[in-house]
Amino acid sequence: MTKLDIITAPNISTTHGFLGRQGGISEGHYEGLNLGLSSGDAEEKVARNRQIVLEHFQKTQAQTCAFHQIHSDKILSADATWFEHQADASVTDDPNLFLVVSVADCMPVLFHDPVKKVVGAAHCGWRGTVQGIAAKTVEKMQNDYGCAIENIQVAMGMGIRQESYQVGEEVVAEFKEAGYSEADVANLDESSKGKYRLDVAAANRIQLLDKGIQANNLWDSELDTFTDSSRFYSHRRDKGLTGRHWAVIHL
Repeated sequence: MTKLDIITAPNISTTHGFLGRQGGISEGHYEGLNLGLSSGDAEEKVARNRQIVLEHFQKTQAQTCAFHQIHSDKILSADATWFEHQADASVTDDPNLFLVVSVADCMPVLFHDPVKKVVGAAHCGWRGTVQGIAAKTVEKMQNDYGCAIENIQVAMGMGIRQESYQVGEEVVAEFKEAGYSEADVANLDESSKGKYRLDVAAANRIQLLDKGIQANNLWDSELDTFTDSSRFYSHRRDKGLTGRHWAVIHL
């Protein structure tokens, strides 16, 4: 087992991390720190990998908010839950809670308001992005906890990037219907008729800036899960036979 690979954002001033695949005890297709059960890894290995992460951050399962993700815009007012609910984001002002989202190409986005002492975590695949889940997480921080937009720090982690992400016209049409300009989020793929290269990071950046997040409070790792197999799992690259990463945050 190697040392954990934890990517942190310079603009987030509370404990957080985007975890790469290094460390852990999974083998074969899942080699390293696989934190997901959905693609066939041995349950006992995933359980140990999860425990490794909890121990690193000095948290317990009873303090963790983790949920089944459904590519929605559903956001929990976080409570301790171990995959008992369906959602794609959570927010809390409870310093005892450890927020988790799971990804393997979709973009994890973390939120922190150091003034009101509120944190959030969102799973932003293309479906959640079209539904505005990142912006809606900001709204929930404002509405439920009184967060001021100028204080909210946001970090976008690793995910599949535009040059690696080919989609069909129907996906681009959903972004256009949601109000995005095609030029801002998609490029026609000259090598494949009727296909585009989709920029999920750009779409999330646009919706967060439009919501009022300050540019100097928005950080993007610019890391591509698809192109770096030594560091990241990728559902698309590995045709579903791969692990899952966590992005985590707590006060």
